[in-house]
Amino acid sequence: MANTADIKNGLCIEFNNDLYTIVEFQHVKPGKGGAFVRTKLRNLRTGKVIPNTFNAGVKIDIARVERRPYQYLYKDQSGYNFMHSETYEQVVIEEQIINAPQFLKEGQSVEILFHADTETPLTCELPPFVVLEVTYSEPGVKGDTATNTLKPAEVETGAKINIPLFVETGDKIKVDTRDGSYSERVK
Repeated sequence: MANTADIKNGLCIEFNNDLYTIVEFQHVKPGKGGAFVRTKLRNLRTGKVIPNTFNAGVKIDIARVERRPYQYLYKDQSGYNFMHSETYEQVVIEEQIINAPQFLKEGQSVEILFHADTETPLTCELPPFVVLEVTYSEPGVKGDTATNTLKPAEVETGAKINIPLFVETGDKIKVDTRDGSYSERVK
Protein backbone atom coordinates (compact mmCIF):
# COMPACT_ATOMS: atom_id res chain seq x y z
CA MET A 1 0.00 0.00 0.00
CA ALA A 2 1.46 3.35 -1.03
CA ASN A 3 0.58 6.92 -0.14
CA THR A 4 0.41 10.25 -1.96
CA ALA A 5 4.19 10.77 -1.71
CA ASP A 6 4.60 7.90 -4.23
CA ILE A 7 2.48 9.58 -6.92
CA LYS A 8 4.26 10.17 -10.22
CA ASN A 9 3.26 10.55 -13.87
CA GLY A 10 2.33 7.26 -15.54
CA LEU A 11 1.59 5.47 -12.26
CA CYS A 12 -1.43 3.16 -12.50
CA ILE A 13 -3.75 3.17 -9.48
CA GLU A 14 -7.04 1.59 -8.43
CA PHE A 15 -9.52 4.37 -7.68
CA ASN A 16 -13.33 4.11 -7.33
CA ASN A 17 -13.24 0.42 -8.33
CA ASP A 18 -11.58 1.20 -11.67
CA LEU A 19 -8.05 1.54 -13.05
CA TYR A 20 -6.62 5.01 -13.66
CA THR A 21 -3.24 6.26 -14.79
CA ILE A 22 -1.86 9.56 -13.49
CA VAL A 23 -1.50 12.04 -16.34
CA GLU A 24 -0.45 15.04 -14.28
CA PHE A 25 0.08 15.82 -10.60
CA GLN A 26 1.07 18.73 -8.38
CA HIS A 27 1.97 18.74 -4.68
CA VAL A 28 0.44 21.81 -3.01
CA LYS A 29 1.44 23.13 0.42
CA PRO A 30 -0.77 26.12 1.22
CA GLY A 31 0.11 28.60 3.97
CA LYS A 32 -2.85 27.44 6.06
CA GLY A 33 -4.17 23.92 6.34
CA GLY A 34 -2.73 20.60 5.28
CA ALA A 35 -0.89 19.75 2.11
CA PHE A 36 -2.63 17.99 -0.77
CA VAL A 37 -1.92 16.53 -4.20
CA ARG A 38 -3.90 17.79 -7.20
CA THR A 39 -4.03 15.18 -10.01
CA LYS A 40 -5.51 14.45 -13.41
CA LEU A 41 -6.44 10.79 -13.80
CA ARG A 42 -7.16 8.95 -17.08
CA ASN A 43 -9.54 6.01 -16.92
CA LEU A 44 -7.85 3.07 -18.68
CA ARG A 45 -11.15 1.60 -19.86
CA THR A 46 -12.92 4.70 -21.17
CA GLY A 47 -10.02 7.12 -21.74
CA LYS A 48 -11.87 9.88 -19.88
CA VAL A 49 -9.66 12.31 -17.90
CA ILE A 50 -10.94 13.47 -14.52
CA PRO A 51 -9.43 15.86 -11.95
CA ASN A 52 -9.05 14.62 -8.37
CA THR A 53 -7.47 15.95 -5.19
CA PHE A 54 -5.87 13.66 -2.59
CA ASN A 55 -5.04 14.86 0.92
CA ALA A 56 -1.37 14.39 1.83
CA GLY A 57 -0.61 11.00 3.37
CA VAL A 58 -3.75 9.27 2.08
CA LYS A 59 -3.22 5.61 1.14
CA ILE A 60 -3.57 4.72 -2.55
CA ASP A 61 -3.73 1.30 -4.20
CA ILE A 62 -1.10 0.88 -6.91
CA ALA A 63 -2.20 -1.51 -9.65
CA ARG A 64 0.42 -3.83 -11.12
CA VAL A 65 0.51 -3.38 -14.89
CA GLU A 66 2.94 -4.72 -17.47
CA ARG A 67 3.86 -3.39 -20.91
CA ARG A 68 4.49 -6.20 -23.36
CA PRO A 69 5.74 -6.01 -26.97
CA TYR A 70 3.31 -7.41 -29.54
CA GLN A 71 3.08 -7.53 -33.31
CA TYR A 72 -0.16 -6.91 -35.20
CA LEU A 73 -1.20 -9.89 -37.34
CA TYR A 74 -4.71 -9.38 -38.77
CA LYS A 75 -8.29 -8.35 -38.05
CA ASP A 76 -11.25 -10.75 -38.16
CA GLN A 77 -14.81 -10.87 -36.77
CA SER A 78 -13.55 -11.61 -33.23
CA GLY A 79 -11.27 -8.54 -33.12
CA TYR A 80 -7.66 -7.54 -33.70
CA ASN A 81 -5.12 -10.37 -33.45
CA PHE A 82 -1.68 -9.74 -31.98
CA MET A 83 1.32 -12.02 -31.33
CA HIS A 84 3.80 -11.59 -28.46
CA SER A 85 7.23 -10.77 -29.90
CA GLU A 86 9.14 -13.21 -27.67
CA THR A 87 6.77 -16.00 -26.59
CA TYR A 88 4.68 -16.08 -29.84
CA GLU A 89 1.51 -16.23 -27.70
CA GLN A 90 -1.49 -14.75 -29.52
CA VAL A 91 -4.14 -12.45 -28.08
CA VAL A 92 -7.33 -10.93 -29.53
CA ILE A 93 -8.38 -7.46 -28.39
CA GLU A 94 -11.27 -5.11 -29.17
CA GLU A 95 -10.96 -1.95 -31.25
CA GLN A 96 -11.95 0.34 -28.34
CA ILE A 97 -8.70 -0.17 -26.42
CA ILE A 98 -6.39 0.56 -29.40
CA ASN A 99 -5.28 4.21 -29.48
CA ALA A 100 -5.18 4.50 -33.33
CA PRO A 101 -6.60 1.38 -35.04
CA GLN A 102 -6.86 3.14 -38.40
CA PHE A 103 -3.03 3.21 -38.69
CA LEU A 104 -2.42 -0.48 -37.90
CA LYS A 105 -0.79 -2.46 -40.70
CA GLU A 106 0.31 -6.10 -40.69
CA GLY A 107 3.63 -6.60 -38.92
CA GLN A 108 3.32 -3.33 -36.96
CA SER A 109 4.96 -3.39 -33.50
CA VAL A 110 2.81 -2.18 -30.60
CA GLU A 111 2.86 -2.22 -26.80
CA ILE A 112 -0.10 -3.73 -24.98
CA LEU A 113 -0.64 -2.79 -21.34
CA PHE A 114 -1.88 -5.74 -19.25
CA HIS A 115 -3.29 -5.76 -15.72
CA ALA A 116 -0.80 -8.14 -14.10
CA ASP A 117 -3.24 -9.66 -11.59
CA THR A 118 -6.08 -10.51 -13.99
CA GLU A 119 -4.06 -10.78 -17.25
CA THR A 120 -6.57 -8.60 -19.08
CA PRO A 121 -5.43 -6.17 -21.80
CA LEU A 122 -6.08 -2.55 -20.83
CA THR A 123 -4.68 -0.46 -23.70
CA CYS A 124 -2.83 -1.00 -26.97
CA GLU A 125 -0.46 1.78 -27.96
CA LEU A 126 1.08 2.27 -31.38
CA PRO A 127 4.45 4.03 -31.60
CA PRO A 128 4.14 7.85 -31.76
CA PHE A 129 4.93 7.84 -35.50
CA VAL A 130 4.32 5.23 -38.22
CA VAL A 131 5.52 5.19 -41.83
CA LEU A 132 2.72 4.57 -44.34
CA GLU A 133 2.47 4.72 -48.13
CA VAL A 134 0.02 7.11 -49.80
CA THR A 135 -2.28 4.98 -51.98
CA TYR A 136 -4.45 7.80 -53.34
CA SER A 137 -4.29 11.58 -53.50
CA GLU A 138 -5.31 14.24 -55.97
CA PRO A 139 -2.37 15.64 -57.96
CA GLY A 140 -1.08 18.98 -56.68
CA VAL A 141 -1.48 22.03 -58.93
CA LYS A 142 1.82 23.52 -60.05
CA GLY A 143 2.49 26.80 -58.25
CA ASP A 144 0.35 26.01 -55.19
CA THR A 145 3.23 24.46 -53.24
CA ALA A 146 4.39 27.77 -51.74
CA THR A 147 1.40 27.92 -49.39
CA ASN A 148 0.57 25.70 -46.46
CA THR A 149 -2.38 24.15 -48.29
CA LEU A 150 -3.37 20.56 -47.52
CA LYS A 151 -5.20 18.00 -49.65
CA PRO A 152 -7.02 14.80 -48.61
CA ALA A 153 -5.24 11.49 -49.13
CA GLU A 154 -5.69 7.82 -48.33
CA VAL A 155 -2.86 5.71 -46.89
CA GLU A 156 -2.27 1.96 -47.23
CA THR A 157 -4.31 1.11 -44.12
CA GLY A 158 -7.38 2.88 -45.53
CA ALA A 159 -7.16 5.87 -43.18
CA LYS A 160 -7.78 9.32 -44.62
CA ILE A 161 -5.49 12.19 -43.63
CA ASN A 162 -4.58 15.63 -44.93
CA ILE A 163 -1.17 16.00 -46.58
CA PRO A 164 0.74 18.87 -48.25
CA LEU A 165 0.28 19.41 -51.99
CA PHE A 166 3.81 18.23 -52.90
CA VAL A 167 3.20 14.67 -51.58
CA GLU A 168 2.03 12.32 -54.33
CA THR A 169 0.57 8.83 -54.64
CA GLY A 170 3.27 6.23 -53.90
CA ASP A 171 5.25 8.45 -51.50
CA LYS A 172 5.94 7.20 -47.98
CA ILE A 173 4.99 9.57 -45.18
CA LYS A 174 5.39 9.65 -41.42
CA VAL A 175 2.05 9.97 -39.61
CA ASP A 176 1.59 11.04 -35.98
CA THR A 177 -0.62 8.34 -34.39
CA ARG A 178 -1.63 10.56 -31.46
CA ASP A 179 -3.62 13.04 -33.57
CA GLY A 180 -3.57 11.49 -37.07
CA SER A 181 -1.65 14.34 -38.67
CA TYR A 182 1.02 14.36 -41.39
CA SER A 183 4.55 14.74 -40.00
CA GLU A 184 7.03 14.44 -42.88
CA ARG A 185 7.83 12.67 -46.14
CA VAL A 186 10.17 9.68 -45.85
CA LYS A 187 12.73 8.80 -48.53
